[in-house]
Amino acid sequence: MLLGMGLPLAAEPTAARPNILVIIADDLRNDLGSYGDPLAHTPHLDRLAAESLLFDRAYCQQAVCNPSRASMLTGLRPDTIRVWDLRTHFRETLPDVVTLPQFFKNHGYHTRGVGKVFHNDTRRAEDRPSMADPVSWSVPPLLSIGAHWEDWVVPGDPFGPPRKAESLQRLDVPDEAYFDGQVAAFAVAAIKDLAESGEPFFLAVGFWKPHLPFNAPQRYWDLYDRADFSIPAAGTPVGMPALAKHTWHELRTYTDIPAEGPLDDDLAAELWHGYYACISFLDAQVGKVLEQLRASGLADNTIIVFVSDHGFHLGERGLWGKTSVYELDARVPLMISVPGMTSAGARTSALVELIDLYPTMVDLAGFPVPEGLEGESLRPQLIDPAAPGRAAALTQGPQPFYTRSWEAMGYGLRTERFRYIEWRCLASGAILERELYDHETDPDELHNLAPSADYTEALEGLAELAGKLINPPDSR
Repeated sequence: MLLGMGLPLAAEPTAARPNILVIIADDLRNDLGSYGDPLAHTPHLDRLAAESLLFDRAYCQQAVCNPSRASMLTGLRPDTIRVWDLRTHFRETLPDVVTLPQFFKNHGYHTRGVGKVFHNDTRRAEDRPSMADPVSWSVPPLLSIGAHWEDWVVPGDPFGPPRKAESLQRLDVPDEAYFDGQVAAFAVAAIKDLAESGEPFFLAVGFWKPHLPFNAPQRYWDLYDRADFSIPAAGTPVGMPALAKHTWHELRTYTDIPAEGPLDDDLAAELWHGYYACISFLDAQVGKVLEQLRASGLADNTIIVFVSDHGFHLGERGLWGKTSVYELDARVPLMISVPGMTSAGARTSALVELIDLYPTMVDLAGFPVPEGLEGESLRPQLIDPAAPGRAAALTQGPQPFYTRSWEAMGYGLRTERFRYIEWRCLASGAILERELYDHETDPDELHNLAPSADYTEALEGLAELAGKLINPPDSR
């Protein structure tokens, strides 16, 4: 039994160590059956949830792939590693930082990465460090290179499209026609290999879905009825600052999306349908990996983590895509399964952050947690789901993101009741705008209450808390 007094101690031989399997999804919000979504067909993740502690309030540190993954896998906030965009590698800012897989590699584990674990390499210059971070792995990582739009089937052409095409595709093709089917196949082979070796392992499997484009084999589209999707109103929240909005840049770069203006209802419904089809496609690939873990006899000594790098907007609050500091972008699914845990099938409402995963995995494996990490071990919640979490979870992000001329950094604090946001000028550090949303009365964050005199006391208290949590670098 790994939890409690039976957890291995650092002095014990590595043969006694638990294996670790980390599965990372991309752009997945909490649209899973285990999180109460009535439409989602996710039987494999629902089964994993029944074997795990499910975290209801887990939050990423920035709602964009590269900063979120770099933060999660170093246990440090974006402001600490100075990574806020899609191009900067944390090795360029902190060359000697030890990542989570690198920690386990340094402590006798075989570490292996399959798929998009760190940010994906896309034609990166040879004189810059690889986004796949080879030093973290015992063997070269697999299937970590490529742009998302290249995950596209052109019938009769094995090389795919020469440039970005449409945002949606539904073809009657095998799972392996798309990146995630290939990731699952390589991960299954890796588990077979690791089972034979007998070494303790850290295996990270990064799936590319449900990230755009929303393409999945036809059978996953067939799980859903288009008429079941309720398309949100396109309006922006009352009192939402102009600098908090964005132009849906990522979505608009696909050829079937208008360059400006709203989407018509039919296209919006098709995008919802495609997103859910991709979730079910992802679920099936996760199921293949977990089934192989069980079949190999490794499940009884393997800690399993399932997590997404950040969430996504599907038209809510007038937004499509990510990069905001609002609930739908910041909140992510998180499940942790530990052999012998008594909290399997339970859920916790404790506020936690993705930087907490690094110290948690180290702690559960029986090693002393390294100094300097900014996360906290989640062992207390795994033992007792009622254990309190953080006072607030912090998510940040610059706007306008898809430019090189950022005006402000948004810092969003999620507390038990509120989401409080400060927009700070990047040049001076001055607070330009504030937002406040009361989740007791406004869970969709549609009314900014910061100007309301009725919330002055709450606003002042949250501003004080923000001042303690936000520690931006002196210069950018």
